[in-house]
Amino acid sequence: MDFELPETHQQLRETVREFCEKEVRPHAIEWDKEERFPKEIIPKLASMGLLGIRIPEIYGGAEMDTLAYAISVEEVARVDGSLALTVASHNGLGTGHVLAFGNEAQKQKYLTKAVTGEWLAAWGLTEPGSGSDAAGMATTARRDGDHWVINGTKMFITQGSVGGFCVVLAKTSPEKKQKGITAFIVEHGTPGFRASKHLEKLGMRSSDTVELSFEDVRVSDEQRLGELDHGFIDTLKILDKGRVSIAALALGLGRGALELAVAYAKERKQFGKAIADFQAIQWMIADMKAELDAAALLTYRAASMADQGKPFSKEASMAKLYASEAATRACNKSLQIHGGYGYTREYQIERHLRDAKLCEIGEGTSEVQRMVISRHVLAG
Repeated sequence: MDFELPETHQQLRETVREFCEKEVRPHAIEWDKEERFPKEIIPKLASMGLLGIRIPEIYGGAEMDTLAYAISVEEVARVDGSLALTVASHNGLGTGHVLAFGNEAQKQKYLTKAVTGEWLAAWGLTEPGSGSDAAGMATTARRDGDHWVINGTKMFITQGSVGGFCVVLAKTSPEKKQKGITAFIVEHGTPGFRASKHLEKLGMRSSDTVELSFEDVRVSDEQRLGELDHGFIDTLKILDKGRVSIAALALGLGRGALELAVAYAKERKQFGKAIADFQAIQWMIADMKAELDAAALLTYRAASMADQGKPFSKEASMAKLYASEAATRACNKSLQIHGGYGYTREYQIERHLRDAKLCEIGEGTSEVQRMVISRHVLAG
């Protein structure tokens, strides 16, 4: 049993880390304060291959594995959770759905533009009235000749207003409930499709998050993604890998918080010595390190199982559950170590804490993860 990452993945980590230190860290606080999506960083992400991590080379992508995807998201999150969310959702949800279930024409059209950053990808599942109960969506798609007419609203959609296209889940056979949902690709600029509301958030403030409205949006049957009425089943598979990426995002936020805590504890002096010399501080740092290393093992295991083609739904939920809650604890401890300064926006740690909380909610709440895990365990 080898607990060391392959050399190629270690090199990837170093490359992404160097990029983030140079191109992201100097601007992350500013982007967060302005609550502005940093469009200027997108071409640089594309040149690094971070917008096509899992996309095959024939479409211009980097064609890396799930483990590489997780490491990339982790390293971006170590510096900026908002930008990591952009990388994770673009790769794992929007383009991930097209890659997994699209036909060749759809892959050629959308993936080639996604890897260059010309078109960022959004993914529309959640609605104002259906969060954890995703199958309870109200958005519908009605057949009209060789077209479909979509009506409804989607909520909390990442890249919703800045993306070039959005994969949208809609009921096509309402009487079949979750077995009557189909996915469609809707391009921005399509009449009736608009970002109806930009959301102001506690954290992830420079990530674009909006409400989307669909009012008699007409798309051809060529825009249908995957089999008719098979969208929800496909979605469950997309969410498994999405949970690996959120686990990685949480892990990165937590590790960034730990690094900030260690640096501050060595620098800050009280009672004539660095606070790192006090046992209370040492124990908090020890807890953070142990929990984050455990989270890393869970996350890398789930990613590795996905790469081996093994079932990994339970492992993805375990990784996402533990990493997200461990990250929040780590960020809380780090802020406590920073004391009053940590509570100010002058220091980075308060942003890490605000960003980390989303990881316990997005891609299925902690409660949903516990439900998924327990079902697998009880099924034997």
